[in-house]
Amino acid sequence: MDTHDAGFLSLLPGLHNNESYFDALAREPRVGRRILRMALLFTGLTAFYGLVMGCYSGWLQALTAAVKVPVMFFLSLLVCFPAFFLIQYILGSRMSLSLMTGMILSGFVLTGAIMVSFTPVVVFFILTGGDYHFLQLMHVAVFALSGVFGMKMVLDALKYSCEQKGIYPHTGVVVFRFWVVILAFVGIQLAWNLRPFMAERGEEYGLFRKYEGNFYSAVIYSVQQILGPPKRPATHPRQESRGIDTTHWVR
Repeated sequence: MDTHDAGFLSLLPGLHNNESYFDALAREPRVGRRILRMALLFTGLTAFYGLVMGCYSGWLQALTAAVKVPVMFFLSLLVCFPAFFLIQYILGSRMSLSLMTGMILSGFVLTGAIMVSFTPVVVFFILTGGDYHFLQLMHVAVFALSGVFGMKMVLDALKYSCEQKGIYPHTGVVVFRFWVVILAFVGIQLAWNLRPFMAERGEEYGLFRKYEGNFYSAVIYSVQQILGPPKRPATHPRQESRGIDTTHWVR
């Protein structure tokens, strides 16, 4: 086997060559081994991003996030993939379980690679004193953008297998779009339950924490903290009526 094909770089798909990538995956004689290598590569990529993500709050939080990020992705796939494969089979897909698994994992690998490409930006804002809420929103944006490109790669591969190979039903391409939305909601719910991936500086370390609200309210709150004007210290009504200036008090 060619040394280039044997390397981990051969497992990294691209949006410009997904047809040849899918053909190589379909012809792979040991597809199970390739799937294992893709899973290891994806674990390494997402663990590295989690490490950088959590180092804002200290090395203990960084090591915890390095475990939580890949766990979140794999649990999301574990929850959603069985229903997706069964529906495709009912619709008439002739794609094998191993090939379908490899195709989905290839999209995850691309997602992880794009996430890692943003780590220099993350490190820059951490070192230059980036605000906690700003970093939160930036991580959300990185996850979302990376996921869009990763799932687009899978969608293009499914279209190719439908139009060129004839082993995948056209209706399945439409179903995949709905499945991606479900996968995103499952991932969001898991991320909320696995929190925190990072904490405010000075906050005591905790493996898990319970917060009020949900993921969406937390995102809105972070936006408000960035865009909203600074709050003035609260004053007691009696103190205001007596003309006591309390703006210099610190709570």
